[in-house]
Amino acid sequence: MKEVVLLAGTRPEAVRIAPVALALGDHPVLRPVIVHSGPHIGLVEQALSAFGLHVDVRLDVPRTTGYRTGPRARLVAGFDRLLSGRDPAVVLVPGGTGTALAGALAAFWRGIPVAHLDAGPRGGDLVGPSPEEGAWQLIARIAALHLAPTDEDAAALVREGLADRRIVVTGSTAVDAVQRMAAADLPARDPDLAALERVLDERAERLVLVTVHRRESWGRPLTRVLHAVRAVADRHPDVRVLLPAHPDPRVRAAARAVLGGHERIVVTGPLDYADLVRALRRSALVLTDSGGIQEEAPTFGVPVLVLRDTTERVSAVEAGGAWLVGTDPIRILAEAGWVLGARLRLPRGRNPFGDGRAAFRVLDALERLVGLPGDFSNAPLPVRIPC
Repeated sequence: MKEVVLLAGTRPEAVRIAPVALALGDHPVLRPVIVHSGPHIGLVEQALSAFGLHVDVRLDVPRTTGYRTGPRARLVAGFDRLLSGRDPAVVLVPGGTGTALAGALAAFWRGIPVAHLDAGPRGGDLVGPSPEEGAWQLIARIAALHLAPTDEDAAALVREGLADRRIVVTGSTAVDAVQRMAAADLPARDPDLAALERVLDERAERLVLVTVHRRESWGRPLTRVLHAVRAVADRHPDVRVLLPAHPDPRVRAAARAVLGGHERIVVTGPLDYADLVRALRRSALVLTDSGGIQEEAPTFGVPVLVLRDTTERVSAVEAGGAWLVGTDPIRILAEAGWVLGARLRLPRGRNPFGDGRAAFRVLDALERLVGLPGDFSNAPLPVRIPC
């Protein structure tokens, strides 16, 4: 058996690798090994459990505060210690987070091929509003295989000089994950969500889902967004708002300070993944700064207002399913009013990020990378377009 190490440090990363781990589950040669980098203990396990998966290895890296260089250096060292005791055929890293970059560096320096899941999204700014794009581009320089969600992402990689034969358009595994959860149709586990669903059904009201968690939104931008959310609820009496608050105490405190006491706004703790998908499915509108939800919402035809000035998920905007509104309360209120007033709903099942079979395309590409059935260096990988 050959190990395929799958890295996850956050819940979104766990969701993205889960379909790949499932696709590898009964493979005759390749064996998935899920490695948790440690910072979000509980949330990663919670996400994986929704798919019947578990963490195989948890890195023993102390969780510390401070500038990014310290924690990242410790992550690289932790991954290096892990890899020194194993002989994986490939290390798969998702996206552009600190976990992905640290894992990619450790694998590259040990001569282990790196497969970059969710490769190619570009927002056009290397350092702002967050350093993710810098990590995305750094990983692109050392990855042996680039698994791009869309044609646009693949084209961005080609423009950066990367070889076509190492780029495969797979679709997003986030779409695989959301489709699987929707098909399971699990009942709500969170009591606040269950109670909210009952009220929505009894009163024939609509749901607006809000997720805001990115670090660059903290402080005044977050406060502006929250005031806009409260105004949306005030202006639309047939709407109830659900905001699953980020676990950081500063975010939760801000959410409760601005939104607390409103009879049609529910602030909960982080929802498990199945509950989040359940809420997303029945939403009339989503306000979010999350990249993952921009990919998931089109599956259910839910319009998205992106609470950022730029997005690397340009396909959602180009497809007419998402609008960039930033954190300006006036614009948020105006765009939300238009969507809710028009009762806008988008065609279901026309997701520009994939068709729910991305994990199988990833598996095929991994087989070729590790020499199954042929030598990767002599058998160029085709660029595949999802159906």
